[in-house]
Amino acid sequence: MQIGTHLLKNKLILAPMAGISDRPFRELCKKHGAGLAVSEMVASNPALRYHKRTLLKADHTGESGLRSVQILGTDPYQMAEAAILNAERGAQIIDINMGCPAKKVCSVAAGSALLRDEVLVKKILDAVVNAVDIPVTLKMRTGWDLGNRNAIEIAKIAEQAGIAALTLHGRTRACKFNGQAEYETIKSVKNTVNIPVIANGDIDSIEKADYVLKITGADAIMIGRAAQGNPWLFSEINHFLETGNTLEKPTHATIQTTLLNHLEQLYSFYGNITGVRIARKHINWYFKHFDNISQETKNKVNQAQCPTEQILHINLAFNF
Repeated sequence: MQIGTHLLKNKLILAPMAGISDRPFRELCKKHGAGLAVSEMVASNPALRYHKRTLLKADHTGESGLRSVQILGTDPYQMAEAAILNAERGAQIIDINMGCPAKKVCSVAAGSALLRDEVLVKKILDAVVNAVDIPVTLKMRTGWDLGNRNAIEIAKIAEQAGIAALTLHGRTRACKFNGQAEYETIKSVKNTVNIPVIANGDIDSIEKADYVLKITGADAIMIGRAAQGNPWLFSEINHFLETGNTLEKPTHATIQTTLLNHLEQLYSFYGNITGVRIARKHINWYFKHFDNISQETKNKVNQAQCPTEQILHINLAFNF
């Protein structure tokens, strides 16, 4: 899988997820086999460029592998400026968000709301591609709603603009994350354009990954929610695609060690107070591997106020 001049080591990409795809999580997924991990979306609004949260999202200090940063906005000039700024900060790939279905994003006509305005889409893509000398990718959905699927038209615009690769989530904006993703539109886009196409949506197992690659003909797949608390999914899929065999699932000890290492990275990255708060959702995702962790134990972990307390209750939780 190639994006511009960058050759990825495999066909698996971690999706940009707001509040999740921070540097610690990107590093974790790369360690377990992701060929590329895209950052959380970074707002192009000039007023937010130096906000603490924005700077954290754009922090690549010591990050291994390729650095891909997703930018969000509706103004072509601001998007171009954001691309330049993030390239200066170390981004090697700029990804444009036209796929987020969140209400707070679409209410300002950003994210997947842009799909309703093909003229503006072209202006944004042209502006960003011409602003930087690194590859620019696009993440989008199949359209605004089921009656307005215009992914093929947008894909053609993207190819003409010089977009290096296109990620397509198999849902419309109106679908949000409800129902099941469909892959026929992804297949149609792949058969229409000559740039790499990355399939996204509901890829949560080895079998689904293999199926989606075969049915769509996509050059790669992007995995999002299924990687939460389950970074091993990348190595499992890679192994199957390369050998046709399945890896053994991680042991309890492996899950515990991985979780604790992940938490240490979160504490270091965010600081103890914020790190403990952000860690809670990740812990709950790791705990989904087990049926015998009581709600009382989960409550104690969620109520912990400092790293030492949080780690203590996690270790107690694994004593079953």
